[in-house]
Amino acid sequence: MIPTLALAAALGLAPSQPAAGALSLKNVRVTYGELGAPRADDKLLPGDLYFIAFDIESIKVDDTGKVSYSMAMDVTDKTGKSIFKQDPANRDELVPLGGSKLPARAFIAIGLDQEPGTYTCKVTVTDRVSKASQTLTKTFEVLPKGFGLVGLFTSVDDMGSLPAPPVGVTGQNIWIQFLLVGFGRDKASKKPNATVEMRILDEARKPTLPNPEVYVVNNTNDEKDTAVPFRVPLPFNREGNFTVELKATDKTSNKTATVTFPVRVLPSAVR
Repeated sequence: MIPTLALAAALGLAPSQPAAGALSLKNVRVTYGELGAPRADDKLLPGDLYFIAFDIESIKVDDTGKVSYSMAMDVTDKTGKSIFKQDPANRDELVPLGGSKLPARAFIAIGLDQEPGTYTCKVTVTDRVSKASQTLTKTFEVLPKGFGLVGLFTSVDDMGSLPAPPVGVTGQNIWIQFLLVGFGRDKASKKPNATVEMRILDEARKPTLPNPEVYVVNNTNDEKDTAVPFRVPLPFNREGNFTVELKATDKTSNKTATVTFPVRVLPSAVR
């Protein structure tokens, strides 16, 4: 099955659109992590994380700024068989800045042994005050096992417990979290022989440093390990718009994989 680590919001737009002023989900996008940069597609390797962010709009807000809603999730395979189901979970949140919009998100953790195929997720969102509901769907594809970088997200802390957007101010640090999966092993030593390079590009798509940072994978805790976690610090030492490029190379199989995402660094003082 696909374990769902958290349910915080819906996963897509229904075919029919709600009337103006009614409960709706807008600005839907797939992201690298809870607050991360946009992701280009809905294709995932086993071991990946599938994050969807969006805004719940026209939700009822009381005089203290509290909103009350519930979510239910059902994930099915291509035959329509339910492989994960979560009953409606009640949630209360605060919107102290006012308005009637609540940013939200959901994610699904794809197991390292997940069968390849197409899956569909349906989520029902209910405003517990107005009783209005919306049922949303999103289809994604799990690819066969392969070499790649998965589970990418950014965090405030090195352990990845506090999510961070790829936006910050000078003097701040964030951490890039991800897994390397699908690497080969030497037939004799049973050890991997892979590297991950991190290169930062500026707005002109030129590297900020002559050489990339290189991380070598030549051993694991167990010969049967199929994934290696990475926690890479990224200090924001100057303002600007940048692109992080992560390139993995498996020297055993001669395979490569690349992931890129934007980073924006703002001045330390609000202007």
